[in-house]
Amino acid sequence: MQRHLISRVLRKASKPIFRAMGRDSTTFTKVVPRHDLKEIGTSYGGWTIPESLLDCDSICYCVGCGEDISFDLGLINQFGCDVFGFDPTPRAIEYVKEHTKQYHKYHLSQVGLWDREDVLKFYAPRNPEHVSHSVVNLQKTQHFFEAEVKRLSYIMRENRHEKLDLLKLDIEGAEYRVVNSIIEDNLDIRILCIEFDECFNPMDENYNRRIKDSVSKIIETGYSLAYVKEIGNYTFVKRNCGS
Repeated sequence: MQRHLISRVLRKASKPIFRAMGRDSTTFTKVVPRHDLKEIGTSYGGWTIPESLLDCDSICYCVGCGEDISFDLGLINQFGCDVFGFDPTPRAIEYVKEHTKQYHKYHLSQVGLWDREDVLKFYAPRNPEHVSHSVVNLQKTQHFFEAEVKRLSYIMRENRHEKLDLLKLDIEGAEYRVVNSIIEDNLDIRILCIEFDECFNPMDENYNRRIKDSVSKIIETGYSLAYVKEIGNYTFVKRNCGS
């Protein structure tokens, strides 16, 4: 853990250098600049995305709601599009239902995302004030609840969606398996917003390699890294979408 803290401090200190070089300080991946980027949502829950690629007909999946859906609702407010939220956490469900009563274009599913259909344990965070639970037990705790999980391609078939305009993943360590399933199923997704949670809660000393490998797979599949928000939050854009 001490090694991880030192690594984080070094990455933060070197971030301006890597930014000047046009590269991400965690994975050294080249950042391809765009002129249409806009931040939507709060400083905590917001994401920076290419606004020219979305409109009222866009289909957006936001996986991992927690208690900040400012990005989800911001998509509806700005583009008038349909947003599908996914989170099985009881506290998150209660929060989302309370804050989306006036949003008929927000659709909540009380399921988690994984690479297969199953019922899994979602482990609590160490801090009881936090809401996000983890299938991979990212913070190594004992308390959990059980909930249904599904593969993304299965969910898209259920919703009769052949493609997605945007997918946001904030799923506490499950992102590696989900990214692999997206690549395996060759899903058509224009914008990927992914938080790699091991940047904040590493499971072991190999966390940096896992993040680099996953980012490399995404790039090799045909995406460009368009933006990095601080450490761990990545916005990818399919390269055939234009700039």
